[in-house]
Amino acid sequence: SSDVCSSDLIILLIFSITANTEQITFSADSMTGKAGSKNSTTILKGNAKVKTESMEISAETIELSGKNFRRITASRNVIGKNTESKMDFTCERMKYDRQTKIAVLEQNVELSDTENGVNAKAELIEYDQQKETAIMQIQVNLTQKKNVCTSAYANYSKNRKHGKFSGNNR
Repeated sequence: SSDVCSSDLIILLIFSITANTEQITFSADSMTGKAGSKNSTTILKGNAKVKTESMEISAETIELSGKNFRRITASRNVIGKNTESKMDFTCERMKYDRQTKIAVLEQNVELSDTENGVNAKAELIEYDQQKETAIMQIQVNLTQKKNVCTSAYANYSKNRKHGKFSGNNR
């Protein structure tokens, strides 16, 4: 007999969006949604994963909203990877706009520029994927090899391998 348990069923949906928008795939243990022309919302719970052409995100809960799933909000045990800029991150909450390519990472944020060997910790990091810059705030700790900089605020440019710091610098 073939027994199928609904809690073991993983939902996987693949959407091919128009040529102007990148493809997005997502999966989770359960999914709920609300359809509408401008305010569609899909909530993924349990082992939630989202993959776009440039981002891979996993979390306990992920909400997709807006036209063509423009906005991604992930919460609790967020793990992500930007495959274009080779940046990995972990945090407790994340908001990502697929159109502007801006990610806001909050609470116990760790961001790694694996290409340049730079690791950052902060309570809030806003990363602009197009400019490859990160604005870091609150208890900032930036490490590269044996160099460690701490401050209240930092602006990091991946392309220039350069950081600007202010407030309680060490």
